[in-house]
Amino acid sequence: MEPIKLKINDFSFDVELENNSATQELISKLKKGNITVNATDYGNFEKVIDLGFSLPTNDENINTSPGDIVLYQGNQISLFYDSHSWNYTKLSKIKNMDSNQLKDILGNGNIKLGMSLE
Repeated sequence: MEPIKLKINDFSFDVELENNSATQELISKLKKGNITVNATDYGNFEKVIDLGFSLPTNDENINTSPGDIVLYQGNQISLFYDSHSWNYTKLSKIKNMDSNQLKDILGNGNIKLGMSLE
């Protein structure tokens, strides 16, 4: 799978994608242009992004950890800075990320998040 870049506020990270139909469709969307969205905090363990479009789901019960990025209900992405367990489609994981550093970067409240192929 092609790696993607994830930009959170002024920080940029490499993201290693899973190989599934959801990530393949996400790459197709990114080939048409970058995605920039607002993410809201939920439950003090994740940031939730409403994509505005749907991706295919391959849900399974997943125990998430900081840095995991999953698809929820086909049209929302969750970026975890703590752990949680639910039925998700695994999309990716932020590479080389310390969980405390990630929580500091995500901070409190809403953030701007960008995804690109470069």
